[in-house]
Amino acid sequence: MTHYLVKRLLFAVVTLFAIVTLVFFLVRAAPGGPFDGERRLPPDIEANLMAAYDLDAPLLMQYGKFLRKLASGDLGPSFQHKDFSVNDLISAGVPVSASLGALALVGALLLGAAIGVAAGLTPGSRLDGLLMATSNLNIAVPTIVAAPLLVLVFSVSLSWFPAGGADTMWHFVLPATALAIPLSAEIARLLRGSIAQVRLEPHVTTALAKGLSTPRIVFRHMLPIASIPLVSFLGPATAALLTGSVVAEQIFDLPGIGRYYVQGAINRDYTLVMGVTIVYACVILSLNLLADILYGFLDPRIRAALND
Repeated sequence: MTHYLVKRLLFAVVTLFAIVTLVFFLVRAAPGGPFDGERRLPPDIEANLMAAYDLDAPLLMQYGKFLRKLASGDLGPSFQHKDFSVNDLISAGVPVSASLGALALVGALLLGAAIGVAAGLTPGSRLDGLLMATSNLNIAVPTIVAAPLLVLVFSVSLSWFPAGGADTMWHFVLPATALAIPLSAEIARLLRGSIAQVRLEPHVTTALAKGLSTPRIVFRHMLPIASIPLVSFLGPATAALLTGSVVAEQIFDLPGIGRYYVQGAINRDYTLVMGVTIVYACVILSLNLLADILYGFLDPRIRAALND
């Protein structure tokens, strides 16, 4: 097991290095620059700015200097936010994005698991058809469509929740819901198939024959096995959740790193784009590694294979 985890960790480090290298050169290959605006700066001022940020140096030298700073945890200055470094902006935005992502993930898991289990226990029934039809509809509605609709109904018409900002936890309800709706539908569909298959396993039919209660059978005998495909799905799903949070943060005016990411891309703020990309990549790789570890705890067969 330890050998397997070391291999996965090394693979994650190599992947992160590849992402950093690729994004570093791609973002600089895009048209425009960090100091372009509606009015072009005088050549001498632009040259001084380029020199101040070492942007006049050869690209490989810029890359080497960035890697040296990155090794010490320094993501560099922001080109557009003059009084802040990229570390400052990310430190301010991470709590907002983390709160939004955590609420959306928990809500999606609870709703998706409830629908998936209910449908999986009664496959082919009217309840199953209704729940799966609802899930298909939820998948078809992207965050960029669901978010304005939620604002129109629950903020403008009913005045139940605020439409933007991050002052209280109530401000996160609508954006978290917009992110959770499509993810919960995918979780429901995946868990429904797993539950429908696991319910036919011999140990489950034995538990039913012994007269065990349905909640005990579901939580103790079915969910641990049925959740294995869900664990493998949650890594990429969380990546999609992070991508969707960029849209939600823009619509609901949340000061998270997704919003900084969009602003950095528009303004060609190279260091800000690199910093947010590195944060996203680290989170995604960490969650995929965590999913690999959870395999062994959920399925003894996988744990035994890894220990061999």
